Amino acid sequence: MSTESSSVRFLRVFRAILIITVLGYLSFFVYTNATNEGAKHPFKLGLDLAGGSHLVYEADTSSVKASDVPELMNVLRSVIETRVNRLGTEENAVYVEHSSIVSGEKRERLVIELPGVTDVAEAVAEIGQTPLLEFKLIDAEKLAKQDELLRLSEDNTATNTDPALLASSIAALGDPYIATGLTGRYLESAALEFTGSKTGQLANEPVVSISFNQEGADLFVEITKNNVGSQLAIFLDGQPISAPRINETIVGGKAIISGGFSAVEARALAENLNFGALPVPITLASTQTIDATLGAGVLSQSFKAGVVGFALISIFLILWYRVSGLVAGIALGFYVAVTLSIFMFIPVTLTAAGLAGFVLSLGMAVDANVLIFERMKEEFRSGKSSQEAAEEGFRRAWTAIKDSNVTGLLSAAILFWFGTSLIKGFALVLGLGILTSMLSAIVFTRTLLMALPDVKRSDGGIWPYLFGTGLIKK
Repeated sequence: MSTESSSVRFLRVFRAILIITVLGYLSFFVYTNATNEGAKHPFKLGLDLAGGSHLVYEADTSSVKASDVPELMNVLRSVIETRVNRLGTEENAVYVEHSSIVSGEKRERLVIELPGVTDVAEAVAEIGQTPLLEFKLIDAEKLAKQDELLRLSEDNTATNTDPALLASSIAALGDPYIATGLTGRYLESAALEFTGSKTGQLANEPVVSISFNQEGADLFVEITKNNVGSQLAIFLDGQPISAPRINETIVGGKAIISGGFSAVEARALAENLNFGALPVPITLASTQTIDATLGAGVLSQSFKAGVVGFALISIFLILWYRVSGLVAGIALGFYVAVTLSIFMFIPVTLTAAGLAGFVLSLGMAVDANVLIFERMKEEFRSGKSSQEAAEEGFRRAWTAIKDSNVTGLLSAAILFWFGTSLIKGFALVLGLGILTSMLSAIVFTRTLLMALPDVKRSDGGIWPYLFGTGLIKK
């Protein structure tokens, strides 16, 4: 064996003991938080593992400028998220999936994941109560012509008019309602009120008073200023409920919604508007329910597969690389503990795809150790001491390890940037795993190897054999 100063030796052993101690602490942390109900940092499981409901809504943005779509979709996400939170479930996920660049479609998708919610009808009903609020000007002349044609189509026996011709004439007139751009996206608050006798309405009639934010108030002033004498229709979910006449410019950003409501109906409308009026129309595109038992089965099978895989990898490394393989097994254990701890702290939502990314990054960590040990084997056989061989092995293997891991990180970044939610989960876990695997291979494995005795192949005893490779003595 070669000699080294006692202080250097002590420092190397101390670092190794520190790593093993941290490994023990992290393993205990992961185990207790994963097995104890009500733990402070449990795993955050995705819908496919926890079970629940998956809803997909399509937002119609065909009448919106392309530059305004991202902002409106964020407003929509916030509104629906507020509504979803009323269901009382935890770990809800509401996110936007943008339309494909290739397809050119202008419909965006809003995805809602509700872990633990199996009554899809209840969830859809609760979300669907959020109304779409719009203000549209009325083209009185066009509306009158349309009403006349509709009257004729209902009584065409008296006029002997061709129904197809009437329908074509109605369609040719176009929509008598003109969009103003003033929608629920600008709404600040809504409240139930009762009218007085001086408003021209019935005394004590229930109405809903609404207030706009500053941007909405400015738009309301502009609309009323330029359209005095015209009617401004108020639409809820595509249906006109009130069409008051604009008598003067209205400042202050306030308006009244009246539609013959009862007090209960007006109060419910005010509450729904306060929880957010939709900025764009949405339609339910698909629903899916995942049973919690199925999710638990996937999680259990994934855990068993991970344990078996880790055990087989460790056995192979020990049999082939001997003491170096044992060190790699400990370093891989550190990698697993660190990665799972990160998942708990951030927290990262674990899905079946994410578990696949975790296993893939584990394979990359093993690959890095194999590259290092193969270079070490060559250096050790050439006559260098074990520590010299380790230093040279790490130096020679670093380029290949760096290139493969950087490539993997770039792939993960691209998948996360352009992928759907399922792909994003896979990419995030893969990226975190790659970073941790590099730390495991370059720092932990090296620290543990350097804490072992420094021997040469020509030395006697068991150590030269333990630093060899293969199933037989070499």
